Amino acid sequence: MFAELIERLRDAGYKVTPPRLAVLEVIQREGVHLNPNEILQQVQEIHPQTGRATVYRTLELLTSLGIVRPIYVGDNGPTYIRAEGGHHHLVCSCCGKVVDFDQCVADTMEKELELRFGFQIKSHLLEFYGVCADCKDGCPEF
Repeated sequence: MFAELIERLRDAGYKVTPPRLAVLEVIQREGVHLNPNEILQQVQEIHPQTGRATVYRTLELLTSLGIVRPIYVGDNGPTYIRAEGGHHHLVCSCCGKVVDFDQCVADTMEKELELRFGFQIKSHLLEFYGVCADCKDGCPEF
């Protein structure tokens, strides 16, 4: 998978630099939702000379190539995830907690939508909003 992403960069005419490789490596980790600052911290553990602007430019590039996508959950700005496949969240509307889950009921719907509209689906994002167990008794909204 990692080699395929590197090839996508090259095929699009971009150099495969150590900072870009470090950003890709951080993003490729399973189950990770990171904001740009968290990505910068982890990238600097791999390639210490990488600056903030380089991480932001690399995230923009990887987003434009469809390798990563920003997701906006809560008020903390974007976090970045891999763009391929499905991604599923439970989001607490009270405290903002985000829980990933793997069970995907959208696969059947995906196939139906492809047939119905002639649309080739590459990925999806499924989010359910509600109140987590920690907040269910104390959240004024519910």
